[in-house]
Amino acid sequence: MAPEETRTTTSAPHPAPAPAGAPPADAHRPPAPRAWRTRLMVVGIVLAALNLRPAITSLGALLEEVRDGLGMSGSVAGLLTSVPPLCFAVFGITAPRLARRFGAGAVVCAGMAAITAGLLVRPYAGGTAGFLAASALALMGIAVSNVLMPVIVKRHFPDRVGSMTGLYSMALALGTSLAAAATVPMTESLGGSWQTGLAVWAGLAGVAVLPWLMLVRDRGAEPAGPERQERQAATEGRSRSARVEPSAPLRITRSRTAWALAVFFGLQATAAYITMGWMAQIFRDAGVAAGTAGLLLAVTMVMGVPLAFLIPRVAARLPRQGPIVVVLGVCGLVGYAGMYLAPAAGAWAWALLLGISNCAFPLALTMVGMRARTGAGVVQLSAFAQSTGYLISIPGPLLVGVLYQATGGWGVPLALMAALMVPQIVVGVLAGRDRTIEDEAAARRPRGTDRAHGVGH
Repeated sequence: MAPEETRTTTSAPHPAPAPAGAPPADAHRPPAPRAWRTRLMVVGIVLAALNLRPAITSLGALLEEVRDGLGMSGSVAGLLTSVPPLCFAVFGITAPRLARRFGAGAVVCAGMAAITAGLLVRPYAGGTAGFLAASALALMGIAVSNVLMPVIVKRHFPDRVGSMTGLYSMALALGTSLAAAATVPMTESLGGSWQTGLAVWAGLAGVAVLPWLMLVRDRGAEPAGPERQERQAATEGRSRSARVEPSAPLRITRSRTAWALAVFFGLQATAAYITMGWMAQIFRDAGVAAGTAGLLLAVTMVMGVPLAFLIPRVAARLPRQGPIVVVLGVCGLVGYAGMYLAPAAGAWAWALLLGISNCAFPLALTMVGMRARTGAGVVQLSAFAQSTGYLISIPGPLLVGVLYQATGGWGVPLALMAALMVPQIVVGVLAGRDRTIEDEAAARRPRGTDRAHGVGH
């Protein structure tokens, strides 16, 4: 790994200019400053990933208390569980434009600050409307960071996409499970107020702001990003294989792979947010104690810690990711069937199986990095797949709440969850095929267009 890191961080063809008065860079320049920045980047990625789900799973663990405190009906609570994918769809699409203007690191830094402010304000905002508005602020920060994490990994660790995606996916799963497991006992130890139990997670988000502040202030040491390198290559007439220049952007909506990945992302997000928002309540209604129900949700989430590190590494070595998609989908089907037949008796087994199934998320992130060849392609694909996917996932948690209130039980909602797993497997297999969106764009482009736009093979 050391040779890969050295090659990745020292072979950029156009290094950033040295500050005024500094000695000129040469081949013998010591790599320590850049190595220090790389380590700080890893810390920043891990801390950011830790904060991408506690806003959601901490609420899931205390949903009954929040409903009682704010006077919510089941339908309104379903709307509350649909807010995360709605915000991810609306705000995630703005991430590429913000990153081009301010830089990906600056946008992630602002995202961590928004998460901190939203988590701190929402328990004390007063009323359902204020709670939703403050939640939306935190979720806006999560949305832009969601989209830009694969971009940052592809840009700074191009030779280690699988391992770095696994690292931040593992950190994301750890933050998710930690919030699910610790929120209820921490709330009790802090006096029993659900407001305090939710607000405490703002502290973790505040810590994540610090490394990104340092990275943003150290912009001069940052290597040229893909967009800058592509503009320089165009200026010097050095077009490379399958590189699409900014003047000829990919038509992402014409890519079948992009659509398959977006639908796969949407269906796995539907399952994930239904699980995070309602799973603890399903167990509580089956007679499981509140603390145990939160722990079961935590078990489901914590399964992603080792698997989120393992699955991307395995997936990155396979030309096709379809077999992994099938295994995860089957685990989900068995888990939902078990929750319907024996929710309390087999609770731990169903929690484990659904935890395995939820690892479709790191798999989807890995495929984002694998289905695009260029940095610009990853930006477009990440924004499209995540924003479209989260848009697709919006009705799921809301529909579960409506069905639960209409039927008075969990049989119909669980049948819906199981039914959605079938198309998830199908589109996942399609998204896992060995091809890239650049290849599809080249195949669809009329003859002569490649030469006109400077795209070579």
